[in-house]
Amino acid sequence: VHNISGDSEKLIKVLFDLARHHAPSTIFLDEIDAIISQRGGEGRSEHEASRRLKTELLIQMDGLTRSDELVFVLAATNLPWELDAAMLRRLEKRPEARKAMFEELLPQQHGEEALPYDILVERSDGYSGSDIRLLCKEAAMQPLRRLMAVLEDNQEVVPEDELPNVGPVTSDDIETALRNTRPSAHLHAHRYEKFNADYGSQILR
Repeated sequence: VHNISGDSEKLIKVLFDLARHHAPSTIFLDEIDAIISQRGGEGRSEHEASRRLKTELLIQMDGLTRSDELVFVLAATNLPWELDAAMLRRLEKRPEARKAMFEELLPQQHGEEALPYDILVERSDGYSGSDIRLLCKEAAMQPLRRLMAVLEDNQEVVPEDELPNVGPVTSDDIETALRNTRPSAHLHAHRYEKFNADYGSQILR
């Protein structure tokens, strides 16, 4: 929130005007709960500047739905239950990001076994981004550990140019990684579940 009255709303308007001018474009709002949390309520106080900023942001979001400009608004938060209900109604899709992370961190190798991304998504419910990175790292280490075991069993010294290649990550490696890792975000798990039940729109492909 800008210190000078009215400047925050102007910056929001300029942001969306620029996005429309350069459409197709994407506006990414990280930690959106910091500026668009629930209004009012017990024990809550809110500065007038914050209220005006929220109002302007909601107006700009409404403007996107009434225009043909290809502007995509992507919002991220670790506290979805803190978001204002008016903003939730405007965020029509809450896409499942885990599959995209798995596809990036464990890319499919051409000609190799198809990796079970959908199963990974299903079984990693409740994992944070850091948890997913740890899981993928654990899966990626399995082929290296197999290679190290083979080299340790081989009593002969193998020339460097004759060393076998590290194999691809397999479904078994992913299964091992899932057994060896657990989500760290247990504290708020029930709140995520309730939020997903109330507002979630998951489409797995």
